Amino acid sequence: MWKFPGGLSEPGEDIGDTAVREVFEETGIKSEFRSLLSIRQQHANPGAFGKSDMYIICRLKPYSFTIDFCHLECLRCEWMDLNDLVKTKNTTPITTRVARLLLYGYREGFDKIDLTMEKLPAVYTGLFYKLYHKELPENYRTVTGMD
Repeated sequence: MWKFPGGLSEPGEDIGDTAVREVFEETGIKSEFRSLLSIRQQHANPGAFGKSDMYIICRLKPYSFTIDFCHLECLRCEWMDLNDLVKTKNTTPITTRVARLLLYGYREGFDKIDLTMEKLPAVYTGLFYKLYHKELPENYRTVTGMD
C-alpha cells in the first residue's frame, strides 16, 4: 500500500525535525518543515508500545527530488501526482484524506490548511515551547479584547 514516509520521534526531538529526518532516512530527500497538516489519535494501537498513539502529518518543502530509498524500510518509493494518489485503491484512508487535503491547499492556498508553528516563551524563565495553530490575521495578532 502507498503511504507517506514516517516514523517515531527521538526523545526531545521536535515534530518538524522528526518529519525531516524520517523523510530523509526513508527516501534520501532533503527537505524543510513548512507546517503541520493533521493529527491522528489512536488508542490500543499494537505498534505503540502500550501507549496511545499520535500520528502527525507535516507538509515539507523538498530541496532535492532524486529518490535514494531505504530498502530495509520500503519496498518501493516514488513521487506521485496527488490527483493519481487520491484515486488509487492501494493506499490507506489517512493517505487518501491527506492527499485530498494537499490538493485543496494547492488549489485554494496552503493558508487554508496549514497549522503553522510559533515559538513562545514558557512560564519557566528561559524556556520556550512551540505552538501549532492556524495563522492569525494581522489585525488579530495584538487584539486585547472584544471591542
